[in-house]
Amino acid sequence: QVQLVESGGGLVQAGGSLRLSCAASGRTLSMSAMAWFRQAPGKERECVAASGRNIDTTYYADSVKGRFTISRDNAKNTVFLQMNSLKPEDTAVYYCAAVYRFLRPYYTKMNEYDYWGQGTQVTVSS
Repeated sequence: QVQLVESGGGLVQAGGSLRLSCAASGRTLSMSAMAWFRQAPGKERECVAASGRNIDTTYYADSVKGRFTISRDNAKNTVFLQMNSLKPEDTAVYYCAAVYRFLRPYYTKMNEYDYWGQGTQVTVSS
């Protein structure tokens, strides 16, 4: 079993930055594909960033490309989402997800992931 715990959310003004962390226990994240999803009120959960075991192989949603960066610290068994130039439309609950499957460089659909964190709220004020 893998437990994922997100942190780093909060309230920030438009144009500001936040760094989300996803700490894992139970299994090393270095052998997993990881992603960050978000869900705004009344909307479906969407993948905003994903990577495989090779952090150089990444996916970003068009809405966050150039502003968000997914990264890993394998020594700390933690994955990060650096979010810059935040916009009010980035307001959502952010979730990290993990899967130990390597058929593709990364995965972007909710049903492809086996492990989820509890989520952390990000609110961007205008």
